Order: sequence, then C-alpha cells, then structure tokens
Amino acid sequence: MASKTDIDGLTEAELIDLNNRIVERLRFLHQARAHSRMLEFSVGDRVSFQPEGREPLLGVLTRYNKRTVTVISDQGQRWNVSPGALRKVKDINAEFDGPNVVELRKK
Repeated sequence: MASKTDIDGLTEAELIDLNNRIVERLRFLHQARAHSRMLEFSVGDRVSFQPEGREPLLGVLTRYNKRTVTVISDQGQRWNVSPGALRKVKDINAEFDGPNVVELRKK
C-alpha cells in the first residue's frame, strides 16, 4: 500500500491536483478491469445480458470497442455493452441452426 499522506497540510491547489490524480488512477483501474474482462470473450461468441428494466437478451458479440463490446441481439438490435454485464451462452441448438451469422438491417 502507498504511504499515508497528511492532507490537512495541503493547499487548495495541492488538494485539487491530488483529487485529479486519484480520479485518473481510478479510471485507469476501471479500464484495466474492463479490458481484462473483455478478453474473456471473442467476436462471434453467443452472449446474454440484461438491460436495466428489461428481460435478459441473447445475441452475438460482433466487435470490441474502447470500453464496451458491440452485441447484435437475436432481434437484430445493436447494443454497446460493458463486458462485466455479459455472460457466455452455450447455444445447444447451434449445430441445427447453421452458421453463427447475424443479418444486419440497413437504416
């Protein structure tokens, strides 16, 4: 663990600088965790996730983004999802449904 800092003796400018450094460090740690979690998945994986206030959705992971992955749901909707919200799905019907291809609709 890092050394303890006595913040009572810091000036306002020093406190602001310390706060900015803490926020940046927390962002870095969050991004590192998200990246690590992202690597547990591959493009083409069947996944599930549950948007807030909705039923769980199934889909196919189609792309890695900076902080999220893109999933095309079985209903054809495109979702950017945090890797921490994803679960791998073993599709027992995959051998009967043909290749793992999602048709994209034009807007």
